[in-house]
Amino acid sequence: MCTVCGCGEGETTIEGHSHPHTHGHEHDGQVHSHEHSHPHDHEHGHGHEHSHDHPHEHDHSHGHDHVHGDEDLHFGLGAARAHVPGMSQSRMVQIEQDILSKNNQYADANRKHFAEHGIFVLNLVSSPGSGKTTLLTRTIQHLKGKHEVAVVEGDQQTALDADRIRATGVKAIQINTGKGCHLDAHMVGHAAERLELDDNSLLLVENVGNLVCPADFDLGEAHKVAILSVTEGEDKPLKYPAMFEAADVMLLNKIDLLPYLTFNVPLCLEYARRVNPNIKVILVSAVTGEGLDEWQEWLEQGMALAQSRKAAAVESLHRRIAELEAEVAALKGR
Repeated sequence: MCTVCGCGEGETTIEGHSHPHTHGHEHDGQVHSHEHSHPHDHEHGHGHEHSHDHPHEHDHSHGHDHVHGDEDLHFGLGAARAHVPGMSQSRMVQIEQDILSKNNQYADANRKHFAEHGIFVLNLVSSPGSGKTTLLTRTIQHLKGKHEVAVVEGDQQTALDADRIRATGVKAIQINTGKGCHLDAHMVGHAAERLELDDNSLLLVENVGNLVCPADFDLGEAHKVAILSVTEGEDKPLKYPAMFEAADVMLLNKIDLLPYLTFNVPLCLEYARRVNPNIKVILVSAVTGEGLDEWQEWLEQGMALAQSRKAAAVESLHRRIAELEAEVAALKGR
């Protein structure tokens, strides 16, 4: 939905930025211009009025087709999978394509930069209250001393979660999105620069708590990881299929509470695999530590793969340089 409504536009702040500015950052020769708007003490007058006193009738004979025989209302069946009063589906699709295309350019640049430095990046997504930050702190405690870890925290307001992460001793930066309901690649590129990430490190991006909009926005990560707590209900994968389809891993969190709930674990896994047959599922508890060893093993496998790909790319480059030097030497000898 936020791909067409423009929610939170101009309200993003990243820690360390205290004034409006436009600047570029470069990933591997590709320069991106970024504009950040920050809180300031004047009003934005736009010279137009929105009058909400506009009597009109909703005639459902004009092709919207959102009333069905069961008398439920379905507003997400059009080409845009969303509904905005007064905007056609074709216009919504065009706006969405424009927004996602621009985001994907930033994401591609981020991914290239991360790959060349052997940085393994995960995009952690969930509903609010899933235990994401608590699980993140336990994960850091498991990895600390063995691997370099950094965190990008996304929230609409406050730096509370980033403060919790920094208390573990790792680098973290807060992105506040204002009314925005997700992070995007542009924001993450800036945050990664400010973190000054080490080569061969792990970057964990905790997205804004939302199971809808983050599904559409590539940040340049290696994987999306959906975190679902047993207090939320086993039908979440069916209610929010786009997110679980986009995720490569689902962490079923707070399993220490299962004795006190009626949560049906096999049914939840069935629903998740109905949406995404290839999704990997790990059952975890940030309280008892159950499942964290399996989660850590998966993380370390991903980090090792990122590092081996970086090493292979470096070796390939060295071979190419040697070939070019040999060609130059041969030409000079003629």
